[in-house]
Amino acid sequence: MIRKIILLLAGMLVTVVVYAAGVQLRTDHPDNYTVRRGDTLWDISARFLSKPWLWPEIWQANPQVHNPHLIYPGDVLNLSFINGGPGLTLQPRVHAEGEAVPAIPLSELRMFLKDMRVMDSKAVSSAPYVVGLEEARLRGTVGQNIYVRGLQGEPGQRWAIVRPSHIFRGFDQGDPSHADIAGHLLDSNAAMVDAPWSEDSRNDGHYGRGEDLGVEVSVIGTAETLRMGDPSTLLLLDSTKEIRTGDRIMPIDDTPYDPYYYPHAPKSVPANARVIAFADALDAAGSRQVVALSIGARDGVDNGQTFTIYEPGENIHDDVASNSMRRSFGKRVTLPDEYVGHVMVFRTFDRVSYGLIMDGLRPVHIGNRLRMPE
Repeated sequence: MIRKIILLLAGMLVTVVVYAAGVQLRTDHPDNYTVRRGDTLWDISARFLSKPWLWPEIWQANPQVHNPHLIYPGDVLNLSFINGGPGLTLQPRVHAEGEAVPAIPLSELRMFLKDMRVMDSKAVSSAPYVVGLEEARLRGTVGQNIYVRGLQGEPGQRWAIVRPSHIFRGFDQGDPSHADIAGHLLDSNAAMVDAPWSEDSRNDGHYGRGEDLGVEVSVIGTAETLRMGDPSTLLLLDSTKEIRTGDRIMPIDDTPYDPYYYPHAPKSVPANARVIAFADALDAAGSRQVVALSIGARDGVDNGQTFTIYEPGENIHDDVASNSMRRSFGKRVTLPDEYVGHVMVFRTFDRVSYGLIMDGLRPVHIGNRLRMPE
């Protein structure tokens, strides 16, 4: 099991390339392979390919394997060449054993993912909210009662407790394909600011400007209704953070993630694709952390799409070419973009998506650009 996880994550940590690239077979590849229980498509491809992230080529090029997601334990795969390239053919089978083998099981990623939602700002503002905590405490922890205003429901009903973290704004630069999307931090503690989720305290120059694209909220706990009223009494069942006044109450999403992920390259990358916010970081993020991206379903993004992250090259003075004693008036040059790492999308909304940083050579910063996997 440990070896399977290592192979699985190792395959995801290396560079993903476009499907047009050539497939390279391993020197020790088998001529055939019998699928075993616990295998994944990624594991199987790694037995044949030196670059297992190109698994779609050896599956999709094969007309005999109509649905590569439905390969079962006991199936025998034979390596052959189709139109000059390698492909896997499936021997006829009598019956399928057990469940079909997956690509990237959610169970291997769940510990790293965050339950983030992008919602209409008005819907968030009008949602029920925590107004107080048991024994007038400043923070609520598991097993304590919390008091909520505006709740409609019945005793025994369970709810998600969410906290807003960013507001997303779009700034039209004249060309819709180059529209700038920014994620701005919010203050969500009603006891500390004039209003819950105030962004004016950040003084970032964007307050009230740009197109409102929605508010990001993260699920930080669950609670069960004990008594209805105004306020209602809820029992805090679990939480990843201390609950405080101003946190909102929303319906539980039972399936926030896909059961499996199939990493693949996008058909294209929009010009404005970049990192715009962090889930659990302030200045920089690293491997296994979640970032928000400035592209979403409207841009053709779907779960599993993998991008290369690049740090924009710094614009510096060229002291030699300027031949000037005053550097501020000298000629400038922009340095090349630098490779940072890879990010795989795991949840997609209309204008924004969320990705998990899979690997990297340096920290990921807000403003880092996304490119086609190379």
